[in-house]
Amino acid sequence: MMSTTNQATDAPEQPRTTGIYVYGIVPADVRTEDDAVGVDDSQVSTIRHGDIAALVSEISVDRPLGKPADLQAHAHLLDGAARVAPVLPLRFGAVLTDTDALKDELLTAHADEFAAAMEQLEGKAQYVVKARYVEHAVLWDVIGENEQASALRDTIRDQPEAATRDARMALGEIVANAIVAKREEDTATVVEALDSLADLVNVREPTHEEDAAQVAVLVEVARGDELEQAVGALAERWEGRVEMRLLGPLAAYHFVMAQTPEG
Repeated sequence: MMSTTNQATDAPEQPRTTGIYVYGIVPADVRTEDDAVGVDDSQVSTIRHGDIAALVSEISVDRPLGKPADLQAHAHLLDGAARVAPVLPLRFGAVLTDTDALKDELLTAHADEFAAAMEQLEGKAQYVVKARYVEHAVLWDVIGENEQASALRDTIRDQPEAATRDARMALGEIVANAIVAKREEDTATVVEALDSLADLVNVREPTHEEDAAQVAVLVEVARGDELEQAVGALAERWEGRVEMRLLGPLAAYHFVMAQTPEG
């Protein structure tokens, strides 16, 4: 007869039901607040290794990721941490099997890389300047600057849409091309205005056809007020033509990204 010990040894291993979701890397002395939550409202904690730590939470291995709320929770946690400490973000969806895998495959394997990135980020955060053309204003700018556009506008005025289809298409193409040219010029103006404040500048691709500029900058958090003043000066200069927004401080998504572990 088998003993109780052998029966336990021979029992099939139970499948793992949870994994470790990893948000990013922070200095080892960072402490999470009791109310810090991540994906699925899970409690967030830190797992430390030497001078660095991973921001993590437990997640069901059967839970699919990718809902807008998941992305928002990931970014919200990292952006909140970036307000108080340097944060090296991981790409959304990084899950490892357990704490041992996290330490071996991520923290130990990339310790030097993470330490160097953390030094680069010390005291800094990402800010994003978004500028979008006021629709009627940019349209009238193009019409005022382009004789062909002005003529097409006169052709279209007070005419049925079906009768002026070709003219409308031609005008739309002129406006779109003009906005591309204006965007290049206005993006350069934004970069020039922020260059003296930023350690690094990253010009982003437009996400909307009427975007005037989208520029990410890595700036010392202590200079946040100066950055607001610089963006405010541009907003005043472009009032009625361009609407300006300043987002941040944020995690430095557009400047450094931690190696994504294979779970």
